[in-house]
Amino acid sequence: MNTRCLALLLLLLLPGWAQAVVFRASIDESVWEMETSRFFCRLSQKVPAFGRALFEHEAGESLRFHLQPTQKDQLEGEALLMARASPWQPGEAPFRIARVEIDAKTGGVALDSEAANKMLVALHRGMTPTFSSDSWYQSGEPVEVGISAANFQSAYNDYLTCLTTLLPVNYRQVARTAVLFPSATWRLSDATRERLDLIALYVKTDDSVKSIYVDGHSDNFGRRLLNRDLSKKRAEEVTRYLVSQGIPEEMITTRYHGERYPVVPNTSAENRARNRRVAIRLERD
Repeated sequence: MNTRCLALLLLLLLPGWAQAVVFRASIDESVWEMETSRFFCRLSQKVPAFGRALFEHEAGESLRFHLQPTQKDQLEGEALLMARASPWQPGEAPFRIARVEIDAKTGGVALDSEAANKMLVALHRGMTPTFSSDSWYQSGEPVEVGISAANFQSAYNDYLTCLTTLLPVNYRQVARTAVLFPSATWRLSDATRERLDLIALYVKTDDSVKSIYVDGHSDNFGRRLLNRDLSKKRAEEVTRYLVSQGIPEEMITTRYHGERYPVVPNTSAENRARNRRVAIRLERD
């Protein structure tokens, strides 16, 4: 037996070699941090010597969870996520939350709303959500990353308060909007007003939005000049409504194009309905 093989055998026989490497904040180290705004609620904890655990609820979206390692090569492949008893919970039965994929590029984990909410339930019960993987740094040594429930309750209450202040939409959801019109009309429907209300609310909250472009369009049914006039009335009607909802008129550029720029060919009633539109585009700094 060569020296290298003998050294490996001795390591395998050492007590505790098969035990997992564990990363978890102690009670004293367990600090939950909150970031709040009208656009997001973020609840996070530093995992000493590993990285950060982050719950993020963005306006208009569902809750997400991210496990963000400082060094990407610590985890690979898959991990099992379990809710385990915390040190102060002897006899508490564990339960499985999910089996998750490790992101090959970042070495982290991103969880959907269902798994993230199960983690919050476990933390609320005082348990420790724990990611377990078979190989740490490709060593073959098992590894566990636990999220401590110590000092969680106060931060969670702040998180719930933050949720009540979130906007109903985020920038991606309102930055590009098209509202449709029936043939030969320019009056706003109730559904269109509701959509414009959301846009106006967002713009009044996000100071980084500096410009709004409102572009009116028509289908190709009827005379071209009449279609151009119809697209003008549609665009102006949208602009008037946004101004009535508190948007400064100088922010808005209103344009109209008639039938010149269809989004789809005017070859069917369905396609023509899509072309009878006003497009609203927000621009940030």
